[in-house]
Amino acid sequence: MIGAIFGDIVGSVYEFNNIKTKNFELFGKKCFFTDDTVITVAVADALMQCANDIELFKQIFIKTMHRYGKKYPDAGYGGRFSDWLYYERIEPYNSFGNGSAMRVSPVAWYADSLEKAIAYAKASAEVTHNHPEGIKGAVVTAGATYLARTGASMEQIKDFVGGYYDMNFTLDEIRPTYYFNETCQNTVPQAMQAFFESTSFEDAIRNGISIGGDSDTLCAITGAVADAYYGLTEVEKKKALSYLDEELSGVVERFQNR
Repeated sequence: MIGAIFGDIVGSVYEFNNIKTKNFELFGKKCFFTDDTVITVAVADALMQCANDIELFKQIFIKTMHRYGKKYPDAGYGGRFSDWLYYERIEPYNSFGNGSAMRVSPVAWYADSLEKAIAYAKASAEVTHNHPEGIKGAVVTAGATYLARTGASMEQIKDFVGGYYDMNFTLDEIRPTYYFNETCQNTVPQAMQAFFESTSFEDAIRNGISIGGDSDTLCAITGAVADAYYGLTEVEKKKALSYLDEELSGVVERFQNR
């Protein structure tokens, strides 16, 4: 979960100012947390309240998203999600935006089986992003993160992801032409490849930034899996959490402790 937050913060300054290199300052002075972090924390908050009841989780998650959305109205939400928040809607709107994937990482730490991770990932997506591609993006991110945290090999994680997406490309091949895209189907595979070509957590984040695109969300997804696979140092954890306010960091710490 902190890996997703780390990736979001690092990517925040490159979302609309893409760079095509791995050589950059990880935490520049202008870095900040975005909606990716806010709604990831909302997922964690809802999970801690749901008492292992998936339908109750969905009800609570809708409420926590509205609550956090009101508290952090300028976090950079997408247009349709902003409308959903502003008008306090509860019905989904058939989105396949990458928001369903960027927020799902707490599910992988809550679940005690791959099947449960997939079920809660679907639930976390379908309250807003109920398009099949929106659900798939969340399932792949949560499933890969769950496998990574439970000791799966890189090849096993690749096999899982390959069951959903065509991964027949390299970062070098797509880097020159990859562009800003807010859909799951054009963000999640690229985020996974940034992890697959990595040698460490930091290297995965640098890979993600280096291809451009929706950098904060892409690196939140990459960071979620890379954190579960490689782990973060205490210095890395503290650095990422230092950008959060007391409420957000408090939820993260409670979720980790539980």
